[in-house]
Amino acid sequence: MTGAVLWGFSGACGQYLFTNYQVDSSWLTAVRMLTAGILLTLFIFVKQKKCAVGIWRNKRDAMQVVVFAVCGLLFCQYAYLTAISYSNAGTATVLQYLGPVLIMILVCLRGRRLPTGREATAVVLAVLGTFLLATHGNLSTMVLTEKGLLWGLIAAVSLACYTLLPARIIPKWGSMVVTGYGMLIGGVVLACGIRIWQIPVHLDIRGWLAVGGVAIAGTLVAYTLYLQGVGDIGPVKASMLASIEPVSATLLAVFWLGSSFGAFDLAGFVCIMTTVFLLTCRRSGE
Repeated sequence: MTGAVLWGFSGACGQYLFTNYQVDSSWLTAVRMLTAGILLTLFIFVKQKKCAVGIWRNKRDAMQVVVFAVCGLLFCQYAYLTAISYSNAGTATVLQYLGPVLIMILVCLRGRRLPTGREATAVVLAVLGTFLLATHGNLSTMVLTEKGLLWGLIAAVSLACYTLLPARIIPKWGSMVVTGYGMLIGGVVLACGIRIWQIPVHLDIRGWLAVGGVAIAGTLVAYTLYLQGVGDIGPVKASMLASIEPVSATLLAVFWLGSSFGAFDLAGFVCIMTTVFLLTCRRSGE
């Protein structure tokens, strides 16, 4: 739960930077991934050197790490922070949680089967929640900006990609190794692509502390704590507890950053988050 709260905190720090310092989302994504990637890679070389080296001796696994880094982690991190820049931390985080619904739909398509009753309910709630967030129940108006909605939906797609792409190599090499290399490679690719050294950044001490909140507390520490939770109680219960992330992001957006949410927003949040519990309970056989 602490890891999930810190993920929400990182989203709020991102919103703080976008609002007060006009930081570019690509710059913040590159800094976040490079910082976490370097530190995680150093850690795995100390604790899991055999896996850290062995993964590069298998060409297929090495290629999959690169694909995951660019099409999974990089895509996910950039889409999420850009969604925040066009909306707010709470809304972007909740929209990103449409990802499990997309994964469920893909599983049904692959298996050439219809959704179960629980799955169908999750889809309906996901669509309803997105509708309420975007329009507040009025088809003639868009409350959420078009870019905010678009990037929020892209963040959901990116979360699905982030979840599915490393499914084969994580059990083999460990999530810490795969994610550490993914962060590092994705950060290097993005930094070079945007020529991060040419982007002007003007931050004071508060701004740099917020960057640290995104890169250290909200990425490195949060991920490490979450993995410990997975090891202690298993992935199903851990993923359910991690659903506190949107609550954390929303509360921080309200009480720290002054964002406001109405009844329709909260109803949309509840609809989308209910889908997570429905799908998680289905996977656990409960």
